[in-house]
Amino acid sequence: MEVPVRRLAGTCSALLLSTVLTAHAQTPGASSAGFEKKNYNYSEWTKGLFSEVVTVTHPGKMIFLAGVGAEDESGGRGTIRHVGDFAGQCRYAYDKIKRLLAAHGATMNDVVKAVTYVTDVRNLPEAGKCRTEALGGAPQPVHTFLNINQLAWPGMLVEVDVTAVTAAP
Repeated sequence: MEVPVRRLAGTCSALLLSTVLTAHAQTPGASSAGFEKKNYNYSEWTKGLFSEVVTVTHPGKMIFLAGVGAEDESGGRGTIRHVGDFAGQCRYAYDKIKRLLAAHGATMNDVVKAVTYVTDVRNLPEAGKCRTEALGGAPQPVHTFLNINQLAWPGMLVEVDVTAVTAAP
């Protein structure tokens, strides 16, 4: 008896949350054959920096990128471009992200979540500027910023993990 009550409570909560989220939509998403992506912000300070929530209805294709940093694609394992240059590493990482997304039929407009890992929290303003420039006019995705001790390779200053969703082809 307890399981059906929990299930009913969960369903009611989901319907209520769906109604509330629809009322707070920030940007309309692409709509193609039932596919819809919406970005939401509830706090004033987050607007223009990142979306607090992104909802996707009937996702056609989800694209998960491994963490992308300034690893030289044509160099040896662990070869880092722009050593000591946070902005250069960040721009290079987003350039790679754009190319990886394009190889799978997506653009920065399809990004729904990003996680940025840095080794020095003082790079937060530069990381935000870099992400905003890379997005161009695309809506800011849900975003988490983490300061950690070290990334995969010595000399890496930034790594970005991205998830994108596109409509079914």
